[in-house]
Amino acid sequence: MTKTVVFATPPCPAPNQLLKLDKNPRQNLCSFGRVLSQCGMIIGYARVSKDDQNLEAQIDALTAAGAGKVFADRISGSKRVRPELDRMLDQIRDGDVVTVTKYDRLARSLKDLLEIVETIGKHGAGFRSLAEDIDTTTPAGRLVFHVFASIAQFERERISERTKEGLVSARKRGRIGGRPPALTTAQKAEVRRMRDVEQRAVSEIARLFKVSERTVRRA
Repeated sequence: MTKTVVFATPPCPAPNQLLKLDKNPRQNLCSFGRVLSQCGMIIGYARVSKDDQNLEAQIDALTAAGAGKVFADRISGSKRVRPELDRMLDQIRDGDVVTVTKYDRLARSLKDLLEIVETIGKHGAGFRSLAEDIDTTTPAGRLVFHVFASIAQFERERISERTKEGLVSARKRGRIGGRPPALTTAQKAEVRRMRDVEQRAVSEIARLFKVSERTVRRA
């Protein structure tokens, strides 16, 4: 179950910008609209994994941080498709700041976090995590986030290197990577004989050799 909570917030004036008033009320209204169009909004995102978990603590913290709109999902973080998260990413605009109580509310992993924050940045919006004190709208916050990104990239490269080293070492020992075959060469020959000569049912052969029916058909 997902929901969006909207709070009424006072308009935020653009910094260092004065609203020039005119005698014509219609012109005043147009000028005021131009100022508001340049203002971003603090947008909150909250998530819990189960329906019986409470979102109120996160929503309260996001409201206290100035969120004018809160998107909330009740879904596991391991699922990349989250309806309210996708709605939020569709609606954010230039100058907005997506805010979460902890970054794991937004992403399932550091890699996932980097991808989502990159998407947020493409909209001209910023990202803020209250618990980790990350704020990409400030130079210090961007520095911290770039450190996160560098660590993630370093880990990906090290995993790749360790995988390659392991494969080279296995080949030197005469081992080839991948799953061991479900049937030996002799067992495959026996499966083919039972299947093609004796015309026994594939399901029966699969039970005898404790393999899938697909393995029997491919033998």
